[in-house]
Amino acid sequence: MPEIPNERDERVILFDGVCHLCQGAVKFIIKRDPAGRFRFASLQSQAGSRMLRAAGAREESLDSVVLIERGTYYTRSAAALRIARGLRYPWPLLYALIVVPRGLRDAAYQFVARHRYRWFGKDESCLVPTRELKERFLEEG
Repeated sequence: MPEIPNERDERVILFDGVCHLCQGAVKFIIKRDPAGRFRFASLQSQAGSRMLRAAGAREESLDSVVLIERGTYYTRSAAALRIARGLRYPWPLLYALIVVPRGLRDAAYQFVARHRYRWFGKDESCLVPTRELKERFLEEG
């Protein structure tokens, strides 16, 4: 059975494990989160699927980065901005963009998401963390 954090645990980021842009974003976050507050699972993994169901996420979540905090899930621009807020300075400053109407933020997010494979490429299998980073990723059980 996959290890699933409870409400008191770190924040969990679910990402498209085959997308090069998404893999790069995970590496970017890890570098700027030295305290290790964020943990990760791919959307394609058993752990990711289980967490989506437990949080009550809808199908729309599968084309987006998903942040799960204290049993609540955030997708698209809301997830990205909340993640930025949890990183080392200066990235939390981006959270000021939360005042931009969500429809506009999500339209920009969706434009990039729609083209991510064409622009950045994709793998046949999900990102495999290095031994040093394995504890930051949820286990498949």
